Amino acid sequence: MEHAPHPYHAIDTPNDPSDKPAGTLFGIPLGDLGWFTSLIVGLALGFVAFFAATFAGIIGILFYNSLTHQTANYALSYRDGGLTAGIVVVLAAWGFLGRQWLRRVLRKN
Repeated sequence: MEHAPHPYHAIDTPNDPSDKPAGTLFGIPLGDLGWFTSLIVGLALGFVAFFAATFAGIIGILFYNSLTHQTANYALSYRDGGLTAGIVVVLAAWGFLGRQWLRRVLRKN
């Protein structure tokens, strides 16, 4: 005697990796963003990177000053750490998101 399949086996699972569209980051479909949204998201990622690198630089300089009893200028964390990281992340994000947007536009035509 054959058993009927369990009702939950017939339901498609929402976490099926084959259903995920191309160009996603943590499930967010980055390939479906418009050009203006891509610019804003890239700029926001750059701000996050700037502040994270600046924070890490300030903490690093704090430990350096404490351990060596010297005085390093805290402006180095903004100029050399935060600004560099922010610009690199903005350019990388705009490159990636712009490429995703361009693929989507060319795919529609």
